Amino acid sequence: MKSPLLSLPGAVAAEGRDEGVAAHYGDLFREQRALAEGDGFVDLSHRGVIAVTGDDRLSWLHLLLTQYMTDLPAGRATDALILSANGHIEHALYLVDDGETVWAHVEPGTREELVAYLESMKFFYRVEVADRTEDIAVVHLPAGSVAEAPEGVVVRETAHGRDLFLPRADLESFAASHGPAAGLLAYEALRVEAHRPRLGFETDHRTIPHEIGLIGSAVHLQKGCYRGQETVARVQNLGKPPRRLVFLHLDGSEVLLPGHGTPVRLAADGEEGRQLGFVTTAVRHHELGPIALALVKRNVPVDAPLIAGTTAAAQETVVEP
Repeated sequence: MKSPLLSLPGAVAAEGRDEGVAAHYGDLFREQRALAEGDGFVDLSHRGVIAVTGDDRLSWLHLLLTQYMTDLPAGRATDALILSANGHIEHALYLVDDGETVWAHVEPGTREELVAYLESMKFFYRVEVADRTEDIAVVHLPAGSVAEAPEGVVVRETAHGRDLFLPRADLESFAASHGPAAGLLAYEALRVEAHRPRLGFETDHRTIPHEIGLIGSAVHLQKGCYRGQETVARVQNLGKPPRRLVFLHLDGSEVLLPGHGTPVRLAADGEEGRQLGFVTTAVRHHELGPIALALVKRNVPVDAPLIAGTTAAAQETVVEP
């Protein structure tokens, strides 16, 4: 779904999974600095929007999600996952209940499969599931922003900023009153700096929540049964995950960033050494320079110099081995 904000001056369209919104508006680092200072907004209108209504919405979602939903207060943001029977991450939902409706935004390209799954699990519960992507768009106000949300708009407030569920028809008027606009590359740079994983980037078909640090934030360990809970409990109580998320400081002399999936190896073993993981997201940060997140095998020494493809990389621990 192509955003009307791609018509703003300087807009350069994002590609791949994030197609439909702007990657930047002509000055990546200026846009990053503005967000870091609490100014401007980010167009996330390519993300899917799901609404769940009905008297049983919270108790029903509680049965399906990894998060404790039964007593979720109106206005409180929360994150949740849907896992496979083997505990692998299938969907990530970013939720808030407004007192009548649970609103969730999800990764581009995942909403149809998610809605189909939710519809299949309704049974006799008093719930209705609606795909609202056609008429509701997500925009992000950064942490520290003093901008006011338009009246009547549902707001999901977190430590990283506020996500607004805005009528899609109001995108252009919102941009005119809440600018400057910052592109997705600026948003992603701050996400990587904050070590926040993203479905489809920091995850693959076999990722479990422990590997990317989602226990506690998106997975509640004291709630009742849900699909995949056995794997979560077993790893939590008896073992360690096979991989762990790390933060990488990349060699700034390299012209190109390593792409998603670039092999990560021990620097001492060189480019022909055994692959120990892969780059998930690499970005250019306005203060830190080139940085990345990567998934590596749990037993990789935490102080070992690494290489991402041909790029030297120093690691910081995100998930403890």
